[in-house]
Amino acid sequence: MKSLLIADTTREEREQIVADSLGNINGQCDGCAAGLADMYQDYIDGKRELREINMSFRGNYVSGDEGPQRSECGFIQ
Repeated sequence: MKSLLIADTTREEREQIVADSLGNINGQCDGCAAGLADMYQDYIDGKRELREINMSFRGNYVSGDEGPQRSECGFIQ
């Protein structure tokens, strides 16, 4: 497997790496993934490595357990 580091890739290769990894995000019917590609723009631009971007995303992730609870009928408690 070829290295994915910025130093070992061209901008065009990084664009292709992101496109291949995300798949066809334009085909999403509800547009919920539209901003996902923007998350990797720093990698494409050669500013931040994939690892850094993924770690920052993971650090900001919050599970639904902390949010409001729904009862069986859908009422938010």
